[in-house]
Amino acid sequence: MQTGAENLSEKLLAGDNRALAKAITLTESSRPEDRELAKNLLSVIEKTKRETIRIGISGAPGAGKSTFIEAFGLYIISLGNRVAVLAVDPSSPVTGGSILGDKTRMPGLAQNKNAFIRPSPSGGTLGGVARRTRESIRLCEAAGYNVILVETVGVGQSEVAVSEMTDLFLLLLIAGAGDELQGIKKGIMELSDIILVNKADGKNKLNAENARSEFKNALSFVQPKYDFWSAPVNTVSAINGEGIKESWDLVLDFIKKANDLISKKREIQNEKWLWQHIEEEILDKLNIAKRKDKNVLNILEEFRKDPSSLEDSARKIVSLLIK
Repeated sequence: MQTGAENLSEKLLAGDNRALAKAITLTESSRPEDRELAKNLLSVIEKTKRETIRIGISGAPGAGKSTFIEAFGLYIISLGNRVAVLAVDPSSPVTGGSILGDKTRMPGLAQNKNAFIRPSPSGGTLGGVARRTRESIRLCEAAGYNVILVETVGVGQSEVAVSEMTDLFLLLLIAGAGDELQGIKKGIMELSDIILVNKADGKNKLNAENARSEFKNALSFVQPKYDFWSAPVNTVSAINGEGIKESWDLVLDFIKKANDLISKKREIQNEKWLWQHIEEEILDKLNIAKRKDKNVLNILEEFRKDPSSLEDSARKIVSLLIK
């Protein structure tokens, strides 16, 4: 008799989008029974090995990320690929809700049978990266999606996290919004493998070209990440489709040149994934212990009476959690 994980994994590996959506929901759930099923499911699909490309995409506010991702995704699909978009939305710090509007912002992709769009609330995690994004990537790959686009909420700390779970990082910028370099941190430029200046059309085309020159000059002060690759700066018009083909060609060129490096990078990413799981397990145990563990509650009560015992109290609690 099949287990729930085995039954779901069969449908997932066959490319069933409903099974994929259900699997991702399980990984995002905090319910113990869902987490156990998700763990079993991930252990099954982890044995599958498929050639995939993982691309992190971010951009300044108003850079037209959704329009670009739709045009970019549809072009990639036209070449015979299957594209999954994991768009991380900012969660409300009050209600925990999020504006899950990615399917309405990418109607063409949403209706394409070779595309899968999954808006995931960030849940308040550092930088806005969803806690289970790594699991979602693996599930999409297992379901047969060979190009995974991970969209971040904007220019900030989330870019670091996304660069640590993808093969390359694409930064989308815009011209004609005042000082083009203002607000673009040096760290973001250093993370970027490809930089695109969007909305290079109509009256804004000349502005985009000027911005491209500015960004290219700025990159001359940034140490390249690799000795085989200097981040190119191109213009693109997502609305007109200009520069979309060239952008994909740059991705393929990078993947070809970085082939051996990407294999090593994924090994490192898996190790970071392991440590992330360990940290989460410890935090989960701590949160439960704060509410239910009598020994921990006794230590807390003693600490309230004598705050000077902070270090000793901390060590005692840690020793109870990690046995």
